[in-house]
Amino acid sequence: MDKPLVSIVMPFKNTDAFLHECIQSILDQTYDNWELLAVNDHSSDNSFEVLEDFAKQDQRIKVFHNEGKGIIDALRHAYTNSNGSLLTRMDSDDVMTAHKLDVMVNLLLKHGKGHVATGMVSYFSDNEIGDGYHSYQNWLNGLTQKGNNFQEIYKECVIASPCWMVHREDFERCGAFDHDIYPEDYDLVFRFYQHNLTCLSNNDLLHWWRDYPTRTSRTHKHYAYNSFIEIKVHYFLKLNYDKNRPLVIWGAGKKGKTVAELLLKNNVHFYWICDNPKKIGKAIYGQQLLSFHVLDDIENAQSIVTVANPVSQQEIKAYFKDRNKQPMEDYFFFC
Repeated sequence: MDKPLVSIVMPFKNTDAFLHECIQSILDQTYDNWELLAVNDHSSDNSFEVLEDFAKQDQRIKVFHNEGKGIIDALRHAYTNSNGSLLTRMDSDDVMTAHKLDVMVNLLLKHGKGHVATGMVSYFSDNEIGDGYHSYQNWLNGLTQKGNNFQEIYKECVIASPCWMVHREDFERCGAFDHDIYPEDYDLVFRFYQHNLTCLSNNDLLHWWRDYPTRTSRTHKHYAYNSFIEIKVHYFLKLNYDKNRPLVIWGAGKKGKTVAELLLKNNVHFYWICDNPKKIGKAIYGQQLLSFHVLDDIENAQSIVTVANPVSQQEIKAYFKDRNKQPMEDYFFFC
């Protein structure tokens, strides 16, 4: 069987300290029919020169300058110059395991179009990895092992941005990199979900995810807290909200307030409940906060849960289970 060409799209900016290790991990792949489309997003260090040196040694590596500005323009430029029937993305500060492309290609060849191949990821750093990153990594890998990533898509991004692969036709059907919505990786995953792609379960560790203080996802405004809430509300209203059913927000903390504000801006009516006696009966944004007891009087509601406490989340899940309510239909955890 012929090996399909895999196009690896990779924006890069000021990552010369990590590029040698990154590119070497691509060169060391057990699957060799790939092309790397690396786009320089206006680096001020030696990143472009590093990539140029690699390109001179291996014709599979193609290096470009970003004609626009920012990661989305860089991704578009890379994709425009790609030729592969399979698409994946790489981050220029990360490292692939040697069999990463092999595993994902074989998954897609086995299951065909309409699927997303992904794999386990692991953070690494010169410094200690924080508890939040360990928690996210373990949660993400737990979803990937079962292939049920989309069941919790409103919590966080459920597919690691540099650890997916799809057929080109599916990528085009999902809108490729045509959207201008940030965070761009989360937006793409929502579009995979929107177009009914199926995540393939996988137990293989395929990607090493580097953490360091100046990483873009830590520092850029496009990856700030509010951007994630905005994209969740945007796609919830577009994909899962039933206008014929009452809507309830659970929780009046920071996330609950942000969700409420965004719903009001979209002229969406909702009931707002919390368990804080100091808040119940008061109004925020002109919306009265109600006790959980009102739930018994609201029939056939959809619920957005913004309660972050793990114990409380388990109690809320038990509440829904006792009433035969279904996730991603009747209730949606936003944290």
